[in-house]
Amino acid sequence: MTTATRIATRTATTTWSGTLESGTGTFGESSSGVLDGREVTWGSRTEAPAGRTSPEELAAAAHSACFSMALALRLGENQTPPGLLEVSADVTLAEADGLPTITTSELTVRAEVAGLDADGFDRVVEEAKALCPVSRLFAGAEIIVRAELVG
Repeated sequence: MTTATRIATRTATTTWSGTLESGTGTFGESSSGVLDGREVTWGSRTEAPAGRTSPEELAAAAHSACFSMALALRLGENQTPPGLLEVSADVTLAEADGLPTITTSELTVRAEVAGLDADGFDRVVEEAKALCPVSRLFAGAEIIVRAELVG
């Protein structure tokens, strides 16, 4: 087993009241305080959000931010720092083997990078995909990256 050196730990707490279908979860304390008081429900997960969030939305935010950082790092190491990166993530909850499962995270990347051709960009994107800790967290899910070099 590999020994891990801790870089950071972040925390969020959810308090749930009621059944799955009619209940509500509320984030209590989160490390940054940004999530505090936000609600999560089964309906916000499977139907209209109605001002509430879902684990899949939070996972999408985490994946798009993490991948942006990994790609910015690799582009910088390549001596081709990005002028702009726009990364969106679509995280899908589907039924797999009879269970609700996050099956895919599809990243769409638009990047302005001077001095880098399409082949070089594709190589750096693949490196970022392998580097991103959230991509590794989703190792059992299909991770799709659609990347476009613009400008």
